[in-house]
Amino acid sequence: MSKVKNFEASNFKPPLWLANTHLQTILPKFIMPEAPPYRRELTLDSLNESEVAYDFYDADEPKPKAGDKYQTPLVVLFHGMEGSSLSHYARTLAYYVHSQGWHFVVAHFRSCGGVPVKGKVFYDAGDSLEVHHSLEYLKKRYETIYSVGTSLGGNVLGKYMGEYQEDALCEAAAIVSAPLDLASSSIAMERLLGRRVYTPYLLNPIVSKALGHHLTPEEMAGVKASRRISEFDQVFTAPRHGYRSKNDYYRQASALPHLANIAKPTLIITAKDDPFLGIVPDQGDTSSEVVLCEPKRGGHIGFLSFQGKEFDASWYPKTAMDFFKTTQR
Repeated sequence: MSKVKNFEASNFKPPLWLANTHLQTILPKFIMPEAPPYRRELTLDSLNESEVAYDFYDADEPKPKAGDKYQTPLVVLFHGMEGSSLSHYARTLAYYVHSQGWHFVVAHFRSCGGVPVKGKVFYDAGDSLEVHHSLEYLKKRYETIYSVGTSLGGNVLGKYMGEYQEDALCEAAAIVSAPLDLASSSIAMERLLGRRVYTPYLLNPIVSKALGHHLTPEEMAGVKASRRISEFDQVFTAPRHGYRSKNDYYRQASALPHLANIAKPTLIITAKDDPFLGIVPDQGDTSSEVVLCEPKRGGHIGFLSFQGKEFDASWYPKTAMDFFKTTQR
């Protein structure tokens, strides 16, 4: 019997003045607390080309003896496009996980967290091998691991859970505000506010990183001319990572076709007003180990409420942690 059959998330209902999707999406960036005192480790990626950063917020557990592992669970976050351990959703999750007495770490993707790329490969939203590599690295020291993926990090985590099935190295996963169908999400980002506000915010940093790398003249011209994420994916992301086109990239990298094969408990949190998303899964697209949580409001990794005269963004980390604890029983 599925461990997740009886899980129900608490209701998310922000006050009316805070219910706007764009306010939910943008405001958390400016009001979340400063980052906790992370402890950083650097190690090579799955291709042994570029260093990637792991930022830990350790629980109060003594270091195990040589050959032993930490027994307190670890929550690992796979962040979104151009995210890092400093992203508002990472800080929020870090503090909540730590308050529960668990270990926490952000596993950065290539080029993120202030660590430059040294190899040819950058960020690939379908790179489930890199997720497995990260979990293998952590599994050497932590007995029990749970994974959270936000936005594009949620897509690659969902794809990983479906591809690796019982061999997935985390006990359970929570996927938050993830574009699980990349093609339709790309179209959604072409809407007016997405094109004017969200696209420049996401695109400008990755264009800058690409221009600082070793580009062919064709790549240089294409990257400089990119005004939309889909254009950047067509001229840089797709050819750099072995895809024939942006459409081929979106098709092969999307998690949606793999959700039906997930064999370990997985929670998918998707606000119905998320401005970044296109097609979202329904229960017929998933296995019996997947729980869909679809609050009416929340924006893109927002889920911001107002409690006791203070902003409160704890709904998503609390829901993820409650789900993980349910799977332990």
